[in-house]
Amino acid sequence: MKIKMLEPLGVKKEKVMQAAKKITDAGHEFVFCDRTLTKEEKIERAKDADVLIIANAPLTADIINSAENLKMISVGFTGVDHVDLEACKKKKIRVCNAQGYATDATAEMTVAMMLAALRNIVPYDKEVRNGGTLNGYTHNTLKGKTIGIVGTGAIGRRVGEITKAFGCKLLGYDVYENEEALALGIEYKSVEDIFAQSDIVTLHAPLLESTKHIANKERIGAMKKTGILVNCARGPLVDTQALADALNEEKIAKAAIDVFEMEPPIPADHPLLHAKNVILTPHVAFYSEESLEYRVGMVCDNICAWFNGSPINVKL
Repeated sequence: MKIKMLEPLGVKKEKVMQAAKKITDAGHEFVFCDRTLTKEEKIERAKDADVLIIANAPLTADIINSAENLKMISVGFTGVDHVDLEACKKKKIRVCNAQGYATDATAEMTVAMMLAALRNIVPYDKEVRNGGTLNGYTHNTLKGKTIGIVGTGAIGRRVGEITKAFGCKLLGYDVYENEEALALGIEYKSVEDIFAQSDIVTLHAPLLESTKHIANKERIGAMKKTGILVNCARGPLVDTQALADALNEEKIAKAAIDVFEMEPPIPADHPLLHAKNVILTPHVAFYSEESLEYRVGMVCDNICAWFNGSPINVKL
């Protein structure tokens, strides 16, 4: 079979090929990718592939439909909302993901964003470089804060573990209550209560029709004036314009955002680029050398398990 990467996985070729050795040793062809491909190049590469490997770039129906032999897609990412699953269903294509590869990396980045916002790390850096000092900033500790976790899956729970160690109170919202979250001390509330009662609201829900703009104008408006919103999950979970307005009107104190409606670079007129008191990072919460090497192994393990008739990490 032909296994083809359609985008880089952020790891050097020798490490990818080392992880793929179990595939090539079984006599299968493995085609590496080290650069971003155009849609036309993806269609050309995919047309004779049996298995495709992607990360977080969109995999659209026209690419999927161009691959006449396609039987399986191994997604090197947690979410699969960037894959046209309807097209996959019609062609009975198996889709597996790398859920869990970046749990620690994303959780650590989330807490780093909280600390950066509370302690003014970004503006203080600029102050020092420009000969400044404290310059009237207020700063706060994480200890004692109420953390509202929207989405208590693996990443949300890991954020809970870390912030609990700082001495925080934990609130949580999810469709179903999680036993591990309850054991951790997370108190489940309605999503409205999460926004109204938390000092910091952090988003860790998947992107679904029901979660799009879960941080909407009304809920953001109900936050404490000293509140902080953190999003290291999916951009469309937040109504961007509503957040920018709340920041500029000082209805909430700060925000820290790693994800947007599109992959960076974001357009120059994006509302958050012109909002006050917001930290912006270019979708890097998942990104660490350790997590990327781990996901390469998961991607290849998914393919081998599928070869053997016992698929793992199945999303479709």
